[in-house]
Amino acid sequence: MREHGGNLDVAQQRFGGTAEDWIDLSTGINRVSYPDVGVDQRQWSALPSRSEIESLHDAARRAYATSAPIVAMGGAQAAIQLLPHLAPRGRARILAPTYNEYAGVLSAAGWDLAEVSELAALAGADVAVVVNPNNPDGRRHDRDDLLALLPRVGRLVIDESFADAVPGISLAAEAGRAGLVILRSFGKFYGLAGLRLGFAVGSEADIAALAAMTGPWPVSGAAIAIGRRALLDHDWARATTARLADDCVRLDAAAQSRGWMLVGGTPLFRLYETGDALAAQETLARGLIWSRVFQQKPGWLRLGLPGNEAEWSRLLAVLSR
Repeated sequence: MREHGGNLDVAQQRFGGTAEDWIDLSTGINRVSYPDVGVDQRQWSALPSRSEIESLHDAARRAYATSAPIVAMGGAQAAIQLLPHLAPRGRARILAPTYNEYAGVLSAAGWDLAEVSELAALAGADVAVVVNPNNPDGRRHDRDDLLALLPRVGRLVIDESFADAVPGISLAAEAGRAGLVILRSFGKFYGLAGLRLGFAVGSEADIAALAAMTGPWPVSGAAIAIGRRALLDHDWARATTARLADDCVRLDAAAQSRGWMLVGGTPLFRLYETGDALAAQETLARGLIWSRVFQQKPGWLRLGLPGNEAEWSRLLAVLSR
């Protein structure tokens, strides 16, 4: 199993408590979730209709400011699982360090895989993967630089799972171009990861191929109803973006007072150099606050943002010890 945040069972085994006792800041999932999640009984008892799925697609196009073909899936992860099957096996290049599922999935499917550290080194790949903004360091890439790379690769996959709060960096509007595939996560920004909803945006050929692989009912009726409602709630999105920006400043200040140095991040998580991330994680865990560490970077600790003042108080108290 590849390492991920959200592994609260590990935290409980080591430090005790129930899941309800913990503040899980190990993921980049918004802890203030979209509130209007009620659905009709019909959404549970009937298969989703084609018109309902298309209404979700239309809402996603509006939210992501694109007119390109789009397909809903069970989270961005579902799209990642299908990427190796969009083209014959060849050379896959991933801009790293980044979300580790890409390397695992492509390698398991038999692709010639290499991780590179610079955008230009992706040139010549049959499939090139860029996470923008990046997880875990928040690295961002200019739209023009990414578009300039497009004719130099067979297929350019841009993972925009953390782009909702920084929409200016998105290439979704360009996704109709041949070879460009944009992945979007719904659950992170809207705080509803358990709904398992995401989208792929791309050319007609690529989206048709992905849609054929996902089958006739790629997401649940509940996901359609809640997702459509949330994606069209622009007031909530604007207010959430503003709150997250303020909270990032607050968290960075608290981490700096602890002596941690900001490496980077997004509006949904921050990454700090702590000197000893395992020791920092244990300090937080003794206050029943879970965080994310990285084997390859022993000083790095990633923290999500608390969701309310009670959570902030607990975190600030631990950091001040």
